[in-house]
Amino acid sequence: MSNAVLGLPVGRGLVYLIVAGVAWGTAGAAAALVFQASDMGPVGLSFWRCAGGFVLLLATRAVRPNRKKAYVSGAREPRGRRARRIAVTGVALAVFQTAYFAAVETTGLAVGTVVTMGSGPVLIALGARLAMGERLGGGGAVAVLGALAGLVVLVLGGGEATVRPLGVVWGLVSAAAYAAMTLVTRWWGRDGGADSSDTTVWAFAVVALCLLPGAAAEGLVPHTADHARVAVYLLYIAAVPTAVAYALYFAGAAVVRSATVSVIMLLEPVSAAVIAVALLGEALTAATVAGTVLMLAAVTGLAVAEARGAVAARRAAVTV
Repeated sequence: MSNAVLGLPVGRGLVYLIVAGVAWGTAGAAAALVFQASDMGPVGLSFWRCAGGFVLLLATRAVRPNRKKAYVSGAREPRGRRARRIAVTGVALAVFQTAYFAAVETTGLAVGTVVTMGSGPVLIALGARLAMGERLGGGGAVAVLGALAGLVVLVLGGGEATVRPLGVVWGLVSAAAYAAMTLVTRWWGRDGGADSSDTTVWAFAVVALCLLPGAAAEGLVPHTADHARVAVYLLYIAAVPTAVAYALYFAGAAVVRSATVSVIMLLEPVSAAVIAVALLGEALTAATVAGTVLMLAAVTGLAVAEARGAVAARRAAVTV
């Protein structure tokens, strides 16, 4: 989870991203349990999520043996670039989360999710093409379109939705921040000089500082009749879909093409839908099945193409 990106195989990066996407999908269910058991608001929950993730990752770094051996001496990242990378990543992550909550509050969960997660892959594909010359290709374009179609069917196929322009704007802002975070991670990870664990830890510190004023205004300490249960939920949110998932995400996103990353992370709504049906008792609808199948097919296709491309590149390097 916390290794430097240097030397991370693309195949392992793909596995990291898949696990991160599935873990992210559990955050919604855990957050719903927190809201049911207390009066905590979304900004306060986001603050404790990031602050808790920061503390857990910092503790992990403190006890990890031989951390300095993670780098080759010549691959150390300059301090100025490190500071810029962490600041940009942290601010982008803060805007991504906050704008998404604003979109959901304004136009509803279904539309907010579709706008944010649907426009994210498109913005990332365009940004990767313009900034890094990453070509999506015909097969990749079909996979992205299939994933977006699956997202729309999965989220909107089960009921009515209300579209409000301001909510759509917030969703686009969130998607733009998510795209910036993904592209920056890929850009600075291409030379192998960036430590993904360093990015994750200090980006959470930046996010927590950004969210602190809003969380304080909303109420940092929730009122609840069951403090122990709420504490367990918060610890889970800080540990699994935050500390673990984002550590895996930043490591994988540094070595996998940006467009592929964006589609793989659409596993989040798939995971959330499976949890809703299996654990929360929601009905299994035709839209849930169709959307899940479309998205899983797109993720599988892009992941296989990415792995084959990495193998072909290694063979070409050996031949030369």
